[in-house]
Amino acid sequence: MGPVTQTLTRLPAMVPPAAELPARTDALRAQVREFLAAERAAGAWTPRSDVWLSGWDEDFSRRLAARGWLGMTIPTAYGGHGASPLDRYVVTEELLAAGAPVAAHWVADRQIGPSLLRFGTEEQRRRFLPGIAAGEVYFGIGMSEPDSGSDLASVRSRATKVDGGWSLSGTKVWTSGGHRAHAFFALVRTSPPEEGKRHAGLSQLIVDLHAPGVTVRPIPLLTGAHHFNEVVFDEVFVPDEMVLGEVGAGWAQVTGELAFERSGPERFLSTFPLLQALVGELAGADLGVAGRRELGSLVARLWSLRRMSLAVAGSLASGQAPELAAAVVKDLGTRFENEIIDAARLLVTVPPDPGADSGFARLLADAVLHAPGFTLRGGTNEVLRGIVARGLGLR
Repeated sequence: MGPVTQTLTRLPAMVPPAAELPARTDALRAQVREFLAAERAAGAWTPRSDVWLSGWDEDFSRRLAARGWLGMTIPTAYGGHGASPLDRYVVTEELLAAGAPVAAHWVADRQIGPSLLRFGTEEQRRRFLPGIAAGEVYFGIGMSEPDSGSDLASVRSRATKVDGGWSLSGTKVWTSGGHRAHAFFALVRTSPPEEGKRHAGLSQLIVDLHAPGVTVRPIPLLTGAHHFNEVVFDEVFVPDEMVLGEVGAGWAQVTGELAFERSGPERFLSTFPLLQALVGELAGADLGVAGRRELGSLVARLWSLRRMSLAVAGSLASGQAPELAAAVVKDLGTRFENEIIDAARLLVTVPPDPGADSGFARLLADAVLHAPGFTLRGGTNEVLRGIVARGLGLR
């Protein structure tokens, strides 16, 4: 048996069985759809591609929170709703499929809340979780650095122990929403790595993005839009009570956190509004065998990715952190998103100047301009394949 065949044979064992959504979620899904339809009818927002990165709307986040659709998995003792990750999955799926503006609360709700519940102190939970559930506290992620990319073991930002806390210096890049967020989790080096253990000596700090010594600089997109940022620390004081989890355990904590970041429906639904518009554009058209095959393949793969993502959500609901399965979902999902763009450009001719079109042409333009980031954020596909290979014992 060759290495490729061996890999394909072992892949199913990495992804847990697909979770079945409870019957109660049918009513929840109907409520979310009704809410979104009313929002769109009122002109509150216009569907866009890649809204979990670019659709920052704090009023919308607060309206979701008022309906109990933020902080769903946070216990009621901390201001949440004590719901299952599968309930949250349904809400998330509907928001993304509708192209709703979810960026403001996205990181906080998706991974900061679960990480605080898993690793945070009681003080940290009570300080941040109620605001996350209310749609009033926003977080970023401080992992990537210049010249490090997805190789998180090579981070250079360093925190030195001082009286009462840590003095942090260094730089983080690609921090989505860092110019608007209140804080972020920063992966930093608190001690030198051990021989042969590059991931040792890393810790996570909760950094106030408005603290003295923090500078946030924009990294504009090709469109001129401002979503990404460079965050520079110049001897920023981080008190001891803002260490997340254990000093030196940062790598293990981040690995568990990435299961939340990499496996959600956002990894294959960023361009779903474009796919939906594409189907509408092609309604009644004579696509021929090749065109029908292309469109059918996209829909079939969407369903398969959804089942895989639901499987990871089910594992998270049972308290597991399936990092390898999440890496598979992220790799396959982000490639799928780009293939939707390719199909849309192949199957539909867009006029050179579509004017103020608010439908297919705009969704396609959004997706094309955001596409370079699909396979980068959350770890490049090359890094993810390395993770999968190691998990299969091939490295």
